[in-house]
Amino acid sequence: MKLIIGNKNYSSWSLRAWLACKQSGLHFEELTVPILGEDWEQRKRSDDDLAPSSGKVPILWDGDAVVWDSLAIIDYLADKVGRDRFWPKEDTARAMARSMVAEMHSGYLSFRRSCPMNIRSRLAGVELSQEVRGDIVRILQLWAEARARFGKGGPFLFGSFCAADIIYAPVISRFLTYGIPLPGFAQGYADAIWEHEWLTQWVRAAEDEEWVIEQFEIPVGQ
Repeated sequence: MKLIIGNKNYSSWSLRAWLACKQSGLHFEELTVPILGEDWEQRKRSDDDLAPSSGKVPILWDGDAVVWDSLAIIDYLADKVGRDRFWPKEDTARAMARSMVAEMHSGYLSFRRSCPMNIRSRLAGVELSQEVRGDIVRILQLWAEARARFGKGGPFLFGSFCAADIIYAPVISRFLTYGIPLPGFAQGYADAIWEHEWLTQWVRAAEDEEWVIEQFEIPVGQ
């Protein structure tokens, strides 16, 4: 398999797909392309690896099969290695995990647009809109419910590391970047994610990148 991802410092969806590949336990080759660089528009038109998704990353190639979109990649890999590697086994827990993943995948637009992922940065005094604060409250409410109902078997949302943790990992990066304070239970969960060996590996690589995307260096509205 070959996974094509964007800049590790900025590309939250690439992080999710990469974590999914790690979670699958399958061997994969990793190819990073610097999105929004000087030759990005030309590369999107000329690179056959990027063609199926019109230049969007991440993209997973598995032989002749090609999968784009992080959630589609999670589903594809779960089909290959077994659902239980990615989702809680118990029906009630799995139903909530799937709903949380879907909500993160399609929602929280105010939070995502105003607070783009930027692993290397630490910003203080960022003014958050009411809409962004509402997104954050909703996320924390879901975390609290998942941890209270299903998290007793380990430090993650549903105890063991699963697709829900993969999807919410970039949110924790944003909380760190923008100095968003967390209640105790959420801070404990965030620490567990951020200290996971896969996250530390990704963060080290992001810190070593030389690419800078200026439009992601200043929060929207600042």
